Amino acid sequence: MQFPMSALFGVAKPSGPTSMSIINDVKELVTQSKLFMDAEKLEKNKGKKLSRRGRNEIKMGQGGTLDPLADGVLVVGVGKGTKKLSQFLDCVKEYRTTVLLGCETDSYDSDGSRVALAPWRHVTREQVESALDKFRGQIQQTPPIFSALKMDGRPLYEYARQGIPLPRPIEPRPVTVHSLELVEWNIKHDFKWPEQTLSDQQKSAMETATGECVADAAETPEEGEVPTAFVLQMRVSGGTYVRSIAHDLAHEVGSAGCVVTLTRTRQGQFALSPEEEDDKGCVPWEVFAKASVELGEKDSSGLYAWEQEVLSHLEVVA
Repeated sequence: MQFPMSALFGVAKPSGPTSMSIINDVKELVTQSKLFMDAEKLEKNKGKKLSRRGRNEIKMGQGGTLDPLADGVLVVGVGKGTKKLSQFLDCVKEYRTTVLLGCETDSYDSDGSRVALAPWRHVTREQVESALDKFRGQIQQTPPIFSALKMDGRPLYEYARQGIPLPRPIEPRPVTVHSLELVEWNIKHDFKWPEQTLSDQQKSAMETATGECVADAAETPEEGEVPTAFVLQMRVSGGTYVRSIAHDLAHEVGSAGCVVTLTRTRQGQFALSPEEEDDKGCVPWEVFAKASVELGEKDSSGLYAWEQEVLSHLEVVA
């Protein structure tokens, strides 16, 4: 194999960091690796903590952002691999998500602020499974206002945060849900409804942006009681918002709901658990985290352990 190379590889992103912070941390290692940099630039970068300007020495990007809450497959492109990243925006993706009933947030997930509480005790597994039919196949889906989707050049979330009225209602978009299954019901958990609520100013801003009234009804668990949570598994087209499916499904069964865990298990040929012949696995985040602290020793081929791990998972781009 000839170095340096251009490539695609998957990183198993943990929940918590932003996708951009993951890319920047990986880039610190990539710009000091003979896998991706020529000898002259390697010598220049040796032992240095790169500045933002230094990071521009190599092209690197990701094929579809994951929210901080989400974990799972994050496709990374290096060099000419960045030209292939657009294909991952529209490819089929697979997700596993946990939905907590009884609470709705502004972002549709547990990182947001509580908007409303609703009854949940009446919801049965049979009701949820029956309601899933409405979300399979080709459907029209309205993206959440807390998303990066742009309207007149401005991300939707800016309208909500700044209390700017939307120029027009958010238009539903066609997406395809190839499969959608309830795989675990009423799971044991320690998830709680977000304690953070909207201030009067934030409520006013959100109502101004959406034109809808924000309410927080009183419906709290009894002592020792936890609201129902269940797990969905789905295979969807690019552009599908898992958070919207959870939000809309909860409404369909007469409740409210928010996403408390979200894992992208597959994006194109990159998967957390490879199953098909052409599948590629993902490099565990711990590999990069460890190398960022201490590179360790090189092997007989002159590669560090993290480089060997990436090499075993990547797809070379000519």
